[in-house]
Amino acid sequence: MAMAVACLVVPGWATAEACTDSAGPAPLAARALQFPVDGIQPETVRDTFDDGRPDHRHEALDIMAPRGTPVRAVEDGRLVKLFESKPGGLTVYQFDPAGQLAYYYAHLDRYAEGLKEGVQLRRGDLIGYVGTTGNAAPDAPHLHFAVFLLGPERQWWKGEALNPYCAWRAAR
Repeated sequence: MAMAVACLVVPGWATAEACTDSAGPAPLAARALQFPVDGIQPETVRDTFDDGRPDHRHEALDIMAPRGTPVRAVEDGRLVKLFESKPGGLTVYQFDPAGQLAYYYAHLDRYAEGLKEGVQLRRGDLIGYVGTTGNAAPDAPHLHFAVFLLGPERQWWKGEALNPYCAWRAAR
């Protein structure tokens, strides 16, 4: 049984109806999220959310860009965790202002200078740089970007994956 996936909908981009897996208006609806990678046109990004990985679904977008390309906060919110893991490498977890969503940025080459847990981020703030840390192929620098709807316990590592692809696919 396939699980419905809520797409993120941003004014000026695709509508919820254009997202074939959309569960209708979601907590991401109508958010004016900034595209997280400088110099990359959103319409050039391929939807990798449902791509298969060993033993799981990808549940994120891979945004290919040259190593060292700036990565920016998509929305205002609190940086809740800087973390280095085997799969994600250098990562950032950011909560939205209401603490309902977690934004996950992974495979960073390095963090922005002075970045630390607990800081309030503003939409567009520099958080790091595209890289290949973790299990990313060394010849394929990219940002692994995911969005999660948090449960009532607000755990940064756990939530329902939401597909952000629709936010940045130009309405056709």
